[in-house]
Amino acid sequence: MNVRRGDTVLVLAGKDRGKRGTVDRVEKTKRGFGVVIPGINMAKRHTRARSRTQQAGIIDLPVPLHVSNVQVICPRCDRPTRVGHGKLEGEHGRRTRVCKRCGEQIEVTTK
Repeated sequence: MNVRRGDTVLVLAGKDRGKRGTVDRVEKTKRGFGVVIPGINMAKRHTRARSRTQQAGIIDLPVPLHVSNVQVICPRCDRPTRVGHGKLEGEHGRRTRVCKRCGEQIEVTTK
């Protein structure tokens, strides 16, 4: 997976195109993977009162964006980039995500 929780991403399509945000969670949806970014792609949800503690009203909730509509921002060059995969030298079987622009390691993953 190219996008992980905690990554800073740029929104490429939709009503919030051009905005940056940090991925809160990655969800499996019917059409692939979606990423939830707080404050981006907000939708209104009408709720009814469930008990004495929860009041009825309209709540703004972030809705998942398809993973193809976001692009990871490299922490080193601070630009949107495609993500490549490579192996670390010296460590057997350790894979890492790599920035295609500057070649810098984004994060170490185990697999």
